[in-house]
Amino acid sequence: MSQTEIECKAAAFDQLVDHLRARTDVQNIDLMILADFCRNCLSRWYMEAANERGLNLDYEQARELIYGMTYDEWKKLYQTPATHEQLAALEARNSPKFQ
Repeated sequence: MSQTEIECKAAAFDQLVDHLRARTDVQNIDLMILADFCRNCLSRWYMEAANERGLNLDYEQARELIYGMTYDEWKKLYQTPATHEQLAALEARNSPKFQ
Protein backbone atom coordinates (compact mmCIF):
# COMPACT_ATOMS: atom_id res chain seq x y z
CA MET A 1 0.00 0.00 0.00
CA SER A 2 1.38 3.38 -0.94
CA GLN A 3 1.79 6.32 1.44
CA THR A 4 -0.90 8.15 -0.52
CA GLU A 5 -3.36 5.27 0.02
CA ILE A 6 -2.56 5.28 3.74
CA GLU A 7 -3.13 9.04 3.88
CA CYS A 8 -6.45 8.70 2.04
CA LYS A 9 -7.64 6.04 4.48
CA ALA A 10 -6.55 8.19 7.42
CA ALA A 11 -8.39 11.22 6.00
CA ALA A 12 -11.56 9.18 5.46
CA PHE A 13 -11.31 7.83 9.01
CA ASP A 14 -10.86 11.34 10.40
CA GLN A 15 -13.90 12.51 8.44
CA LEU A 16 -15.97 9.60 9.77
CA VAL A 17 -14.96 10.40 13.36
CA ASP A 18 -15.74 14.11 12.85
CA HIS A 19 -19.11 13.18 11.37
CA LEU A 20 -19.98 10.89 14.29
CA ARG A 21 -18.92 13.58 16.78
CA ALA A 22 -21.16 16.11 15.04
CA ARG A 23 -24.15 13.75 14.83
CA THR A 24 -24.71 13.32 18.55
CA ASP A 25 -28.40 12.87 17.75
CA VAL A 26 -27.59 9.48 16.24
CA GLN A 27 -27.52 6.96 19.05
CA ASN A 28 -25.15 4.01 19.12
CA ILE A 29 -28.09 1.61 19.15
CA ASP A 30 -29.32 3.16 15.89
CA LEU A 31 -25.89 2.63 14.33
CA MET A 32 -25.89 -0.98 15.54
CA ILE A 33 -29.33 -1.60 14.06
CA LEU A 34 -28.55 -0.04 10.69
CA ALA A 35 -24.84 -0.66 10.20
CA ASP A 36 -23.90 -3.37 12.72
CA PHE A 37 -21.23 -1.14 14.30
CA CYS A 38 -21.17 1.89 16.57
CA ARG A 39 -18.77 4.37 18.12
CA ASN A 40 -17.73 1.74 20.69
CA CYS A 41 -16.92 -0.74 17.93
CA LEU A 42 -14.84 1.88 16.16
CA SER A 43 -13.04 2.60 19.44
CA ARG A 44 -12.26 -1.08 19.93
CA TRP A 45 -11.01 -1.44 16.36
CA TYR A 46 -8.78 1.61 16.83
CA MET A 47 -7.42 0.25 20.12
CA GLU A 48 -6.70 -3.16 18.57
CA ALA A 49 -4.92 -1.58 15.59
CA ALA A 50 -2.86 0.64 17.88
CA ASN A 51 -1.88 -2.26 20.15
CA GLU A 52 -0.96 -4.46 17.17
CA ARG A 53 1.45 -1.70 16.12
CA GLY A 54 3.07 -1.39 19.53
CA LEU A 55 1.12 1.58 20.88
CA ASN A 56 -0.16 1.04 24.40
CA LEU A 57 -3.75 2.28 24.17
CA ASP A 58 -6.57 1.07 26.38
CA TYR A 59 -10.26 0.99 25.51
CA GLU A 60 -11.18 4.12 27.47
CA GLN A 61 -8.40 6.10 25.79
CA ALA A 62 -9.58 4.89 22.39
CA ARG A 63 -13.17 5.84 23.20
CA GLU A 64 -12.05 9.33 24.17
CA LEU A 65 -10.30 9.64 20.80
CA ILE A 66 -13.47 8.62 18.96
CA TYR A 67 -16.02 10.46 21.09
CA GLY A 68 -13.91 13.60 21.56
CA MET A 69 -14.57 13.39 25.31
CA THR A 70 -14.84 10.68 27.91
CA TYR A 71 -17.53 8.11 27.31
CA ASP A 72 -19.20 9.06 30.61
CA GLU A 73 -19.37 12.72 29.50
CA TRP A 74 -20.86 11.73 26.15
CA LYS A 75 -23.48 9.53 27.82
CA LYS A 76 -24.52 12.34 30.18
CA LEU A 77 -24.77 14.87 27.36
CA TYR A 78 -26.18 12.86 24.48
CA GLN A 79 -27.28 9.31 25.23
CA THR A 80 -30.98 8.73 25.52
CA PRO A 81 -32.68 5.62 26.88
CA ALA A 82 -33.30 2.97 24.26
CA THR A 83 -36.90 2.68 23.20
CA HIS A 84 -38.79 -0.59 23.07
CA GLU A 85 -38.74 -0.28 19.27
CA GLN A 86 -34.96 0.15 19.19
CA LEU A 87 -34.40 -2.82 21.49
CA ALA A 88 -36.73 -4.98 19.37
CA ALA A 89 -34.97 -3.90 16.17
CA LEU A 90 -31.57 -4.67 17.67
CA GLU A 91 -32.75 -8.07 18.84
CA ALA A 92 -34.20 -8.80 15.39
CA ARG A 93 -30.91 -7.66 13.81
CA ASN A 94 -28.99 -10.05 16.04
CA SER A 95 -31.26 -13.00 15.32
CA PRO A 96 -29.80 -15.94 13.37
CA LYS A 97 -31.64 -14.99 10.18
CA PHE A 98 -29.38 -11.91 9.84
CA GLN A 99 -26.14 -13.77 10.50
